[in-house]
Amino acid sequence: MDIDKVFKALADPGRRHLLDLLHKENGQTLSALCERMDMTRQAVTQHLQLLEEANLVATVRRGREKLHYLNPVPLHEIYERWIEKFERNRLGTLHNLKRRLEAHDDDKA
Repeated sequence: MDIDKVFKALADPGRRHLLDLLHKENGQTLSALCERMDMTRQAVTQHLQLLEEANLVATVRRGREKLHYLNPVPLHEIYERWIEKFERNRLGTLHNLKRRLEAHDDDKA
């Protein structure tokens, strides 16, 4: 995975909106996506191309149609590498706080 391409793709609000649209309804055509975007067909095509290069979108041909699908794997890899480790500490802290509060309540009873 080229992480720089993923972050570059995610940096643009239009591309993030395309990913949101695919998350809501996977397997959309270019025409369907263009209907929901406030930009030209050419601009949507360029954004989709960058998302494909970042491996965030995969395409499948069905007859004459080209369907676009969200590929969540690069996002999951970002989560595992940079977010999960910080979240783990936060959840551990909350778990310890819960245990201490419960122990404090038991002492009062």
